[in-house]
Amino acid sequence: MSHPRHLRHPAHSARVPSSLTAARRHRELAELADGTQVDVLVVGLGATGAGVTLDAASRGLTVAAIDAHDLAFGTSRWSSKLIHGGLRYLASGQLDVAHESAVERGILMERTAPHLVGAQPFVLPLTPLVSRSQAALARAGLRAGDLLRASARTSRSTLPAPRALSPVETRHMAPVLRPAGLRGGLLSWDGRLSDDARLVTAVARTAAAYGARILTRTRALSLDGGGALVRDELTGEETRIRARSVVNATGVWAGGLIDDIRLRPSRGTHLVLRSEDLGSLTAGLHIPIPGEANRFVLVLPQGDGRVYVGLTDEPVDGDIPDVPDVPETDIGFLLDVLGSALDVPLGRADVIGAFAGLRPLLDTSGTSGTPGTSRTADISRKHAVLTSPDGVVTVVGGKLTTYRRMAQDALDAAVCARGLTAGPCRTAGLPLVGAAAPGTLAALDAPRRLVRRYGTEAPAVHALGLANPSLARPVVPGHPVTVAELVWAVRHEGALDEADVLDRRTRIGVVPHDREAALATAREVLRHEDGRLTPHTP
Repeated sequence: MSHPRHLRHPAHSARVPSSLTAARRHRELAELADGTQVDVLVVGLGATGAGVTLDAASRGLTVAAIDAHDLAFGTSRWSSKLIHGGLRYLASGQLDVAHESAVERGILMERTAPHLVGAQPFVLPLTPLVSRSQAALARAGLRAGDLLRASARTSRSTLPAPRALSPVETRHMAPVLRPAGLRGGLLSWDGRLSDDARLVTAVARTAAAYGARILTRTRALSLDGGGALVRDELTGEETRIRARSVVNATGVWAGGLIDDIRLRPSRGTHLVLRSEDLGSLTAGLHIPIPGEANRFVLVLPQGDGRVYVGLTDEPVDGDIPDVPDVPETDIGFLLDVLGSALDVPLGRADVIGAFAGLRPLLDTSGTSGTPGTSRTADISRKHAVLTSPDGVVTVVGGKLTTYRRMAQDALDAAVCARGLTAGPCRTAGLPLVGAAAPGTLAALDAPRRLVRRYGTEAPAVHALGLANPSLARPVVPGHPVTVAELVWAVRHEGALDEADVLDRRTRIGVVPHDREAALATAREVLRHEDGRLTPHTP
């Protein structure tokens, strides 16, 4: 498989492959166990940790990145898959966060990941529950959001202008809306990921192409300024990884490795519904939450027969689970908000899946504050970079849209704290694996769905099915993911078990019935691909 010039490690003339495999993981972990020291050790392989890894490797530093589970195992796979322009933060007076979000959105859409991030239209229906003053405020907000786009220098061709819709236009885009009292709607545009976990995979593979060691199933038992004691979760063997600097990017779990990290985790829940139950949606929906001035429930068509509905913003106390449960109260809340605007009755039986992620929000209550005294919905999404007395850098807060800037700030702090010699940050102009100009992507000889997920690698994924028709069949009847995509996940994307391929490299697993139906095929693929089947993880 060939790799474009921008995916070469700057210190080598030979091409370094971006493919992640079980064999590569084994070899690179063994090198570290033998005493190889790296410039940077990154703990956590969500979006931010993968971003730090790419930033470090592309600056010419040697880097290893570890995760106790898998790429995007935590919060990064449970997002709404939206790349926000910062409108909500503008409304709350967080001008710096709003502008940063708009800038990072433009970078993803136009430079680094145009294959993964596209423009998503949204309709805000003006129902009887939306007063005329609220509608006027929403219009002003959308105009301000368009000014944010312009200030970030994102082109109009990337994100069209917002505008008002007549009642007929509104119902045409969303026939599921209740017609009684509908005064029209407001059309806006924002960035939308084809898949959040695939973004993390692309960032990690791009880092691997620059020589980074990407080590999943490698748990950090303890950290200090000179490295970490780790355990290979596949073998149980413990070893120490030596590093000149350490970055803790474990999100809501950061406080378990470094003392004095105060977080206020917030749970964001999404429901999974069948597309057929919501009619022919040609846009997402912003459905106002009754009694809230600037909060909405999102209705997000996925293009695969499913629709996501979210999301909540509820504080979480106590121990942080690996995979958060979805309480029935969240499900009931989201269904109630849908019922306030839709013309179809949706009940608990219509929910075919649900998932929740935990936002790693920084506790801003102060040392004398009592956690839980304010709503997590009101806590700033601005990220923070903290350095411990022994030099471990921890990055917390923020959100998926700004992962690249969070990574840059964290690595800058590590370079400064440990006196590393590194080049300037390059990631704002560094295309991820699969990225190309829109014209190049449009000309690829592959199904459009694959191009939106794999970019320039889509023809290679498609070719697997052309060469072997058994790989071209859907993994689950009625779902577009093919067996070839599972094979690609194992051969090139570091998938080690059935959970990796079903829950993160693809999204089959968000519907429990589909996951159960796909397990046998996933296990067959893993057995065939050199016996890579490993014990099941959630």
